[in-house]
Amino acid sequence: MTYRVGVFVMDTRENRLMQVMGHVGDRVQVRTPGGGLEWEVPSDVLRLATSEERAAARAATTRLMNCAECAELETARRRAIADGDEEKAGDALVAVRSHRRRAHAL
Repeated sequence: MTYRVGVFVMDTRENRLMQVMGHVGDRVQVRTPGGGLEWEVPSDVLRLATSEERAAARAATTRLMNCAECAELETARRRAIADGDEEKAGDALVAVRSHRRRAHAL
């Protein structure tokens, strides 16, 4: 099945909510709601998210957008990338993801 870019889907293997960002053959490029790195999954493991799952995604995205610590950590990550410091950028990415999991249950 082909999914439109921007639509929310569930990975049936992990019961994980994702947003479609593109397609390459039979693989779908996805990311977590609210942004982050993209990855690919086979299209046959996805299903459309329900209205309740989409509402949860919107709520999670709103929490991320209003979180001062998220903004601070993301700024530090982007600064490290701009400076070309791969080690610092990697550490910053881990900090962003750890915060999101801990504070926003993502």
